[in-house]
Amino acid sequence: MSVKLIHISKEFPDLEREDRKMLAVRDMNLEINEGEFVTLLGPSGCGKTTTLRMVAGFETPTTGEIWIGGRCVNDDPPNKRDTTMVFQSYAIFPHLSVEQNVGFGLELKGRPKNEIKDEVRKVMEVMGISDYAKRRPDQLSGGQQQRVALARAIVNKPGVLLFDEPLSNLDAKLRETMRVEIRRIQQTFGITSIYVTHDQAEAMTVSDRIVVMEKGKVMQVGTPFEIYSRPENRFVADFIGRVNLFPVTIKKLGKEDSGGTVLNNKGKEVRAASIALGLCEGDAAFMMVRPESFVLASKETETSFGSGVVTKAVYLGSVVEYELDIGEDKPILAVTHDPINNGFYSNNERVWFSFTEQACHVLPQ
Repeated sequence: MSVKLIHISKEFPDLEREDRKMLAVRDMNLEINEGEFVTLLGPSGCGKTTTLRMVAGFETPTTGEIWIGGRCVNDDPPNKRDTTMVFQSYAIFPHLSVEQNVGFGLELKGRPKNEIKDEVRKVMEVMGISDYAKRRPDQLSGGQQQRVALARAIVNKPGVLLFDEPLSNLDAKLRETMRVEIRRIQQTFGITSIYVTHDQAEAMTVSDRIVVMEKGKVMQVGTPFEIYSRPENRFVADFIGRVNLFPVTIKKLGKEDSGGTVLNNKGKEVRAASIALGLCEGDAAFMMVRPESFVLASKETETSFGSGVVTKAVYLGSVVEYELDIGEDKPILAVTHDPINNGFYSNNERVWFSFTEQACHVLPQ
């Protein structure tokens, strides 16, 4: 089932000033295709949860329209929208067994007992919780409880599944496992899903597309690759992962968005695979390179972009993280893999760094 948000805005009263309104969501437009998994990502207070609650019907938009399955649902209560919410608090009933919790929604709909039993069994098998059917929630781990909450939502076969930071109460290792499971289960059932999180790795793992938000505005919509490797602005580049930014001037643009040539502050020409829309030849800009794209060497080569002195080296087993002082206000961060074969650089050692054209993306200042 498709979801469309058309010029959605949401105002709340400002608790500090009665004569002023707080704009939580600003003129948001978004179209989600049937069966797509879309994540709303951003820092606290950016409007992502408010947006989700408007889709669910728990909040009413101040302006704009919400369409679900080709129908405007602005005036529909939550129970008439064919959506189901999975909360971060699980919200499963402590006095019911696992199978009773999973089948609760079907009982409310008055489905025959044999049909409920069959549907519950099928969903519990897919979720991997069949062995816990007779247990109470207090006999389950956090991950098992989250699976029960997810199974209860899916068994009702909603048109749209909504996730409100469902993994925030789990420990780091269990979150990694559950986000992969959520993606697998969503693909198994093909349910259109909207997921809210502030965790970048979580969003990258589960999403077909990511909507990055800040102060109620949509900063970029794109695939995980586009958001990470080809951000449209500096906020998205900084928020998603870690980034190095080099001041450059655009010398020549390529044809049909094929990147171009830039000059660094020392006049060195560098080819960049992509340049953000709206930039023109002669513009001052930033060239973005992710830390893992750096290639370090103990001697200067033809491809070296520059050099720096190691000020910090953090050995993490499979990778080493380096901070390099290049004589600018801010050090750059470089990450190298497999230090056993690729070597290890010590503090105060000078190293030269390079990167490929594909690793370079140019942003507006």
